[in-house]
Amino acid sequence: MPFLLLFTLFALLDFVILFSVGSQIGLLTTLLMVLATGFIGLHLIRREGVATLARAQERFARGEVPTGELLTGAALIFGGALLMAPGFLSDGLGLLCLIPDARRLLGKGLARLGLRFQAAPMGAGTRQRPQADDWHQAGRDSGEHAARANPQDGPLEGDFIPRGDARR
Repeated sequence: MPFLLLFTLFALLDFVILFSVGSQIGLLTTLLMVLATGFIGLHLIRREGVATLARAQERFARGEVPTGELLTGAALIFGGALLMAPGFLSDGLGLLCLIPDARRLLGKGLARLGLRFQAAPMGAGTRQRPQADDWHQAGRDSGEHAARANPQDGPLEGDFIPRGDARR
């Protein structure tokens, strides 16, 4: 409920500022400014989004979880949505989400408020995901049960066990 109230107050304040500025500078100028911020936002999202995707793919290739890149991507989507909304307050906040240094400051501010983001580390002691060849090899087994790494392991729920298998 507090989020809904905060969202409603934000939207109301955004429209009040939009109408106040619009009455001072005129309708056409206000519309041009709102459209210009939308196009600038789309350009920044495209440029920053491609760079973020490249960094995420690079970290995936090294076997790391791209936590920072995922948060950056979320901030870009949020900033783009704010830029598409008509209003100067939402445009200002949307631009802050798109500018890298401002995004870091917003992240630090959210961390001070107690909103922390954590990711599970990938490294020694964590289960690695199967390679593509493992999946293809498992698909080539024509109905035969693939041997487990540890024969003492019992079947898992959903495993196919042939009728003649001793584990049955």
